[in-house]
Amino acid sequence: MTSTPLLRVLPADGRERLMEFAHEVSFPEGARIFEERRLADRFWIIRTGSVNLDIQVPGGRPAVVDMLGHGDLVGWSWLVPPYTWHMGAEAFTPVRAYEFDATAVRALCDADPALGLAVTRRVLDVVARRLQATRLRLADMSGPARSAMPSPP
Repeated sequence: MTSTPLLRVLPADGRERLMEFAHEVSFPEGARIFEERRLADRFWIIRTGSVNLDIQVPGGRPAVVDMLGHGDLVGWSWLVPPYTWHMGAEAFTPVRAYEFDATAVRALCDADPALGLAVTRRVLDVVARRLQATRLRLADMSGPARSAMPSPP
């Protein structure tokens, strides 16, 4: 389990205490794990399988914005008030994961500021990497359209 990026950066005792809040879960292919704008009261670390992150599109099906796999953190909204999901998630393949109770983990992080800082930094790193990946995808999608636009004077 220490091979996952989130846990690898934590001190060994912090990793062990965090794992006390974990339990194994599984999701069949196509299962909705969470929905955008709903309460973010837990998070997961994928053991096997893959998960699509998506956003609601008015009048259509959710649009996939990222795919996560082994060792990835699923969900970061549990760490930031008001604790509501900014995206949705669906099992693309059958998934096995460790599920964590967000309230208990936040309390652990509050009680141990060094561990809380390490967890927060790691989650922030995940958010930053996903934001950068999204920016690159959007740039790829708009590349031809931008070249057709007139240059500013």
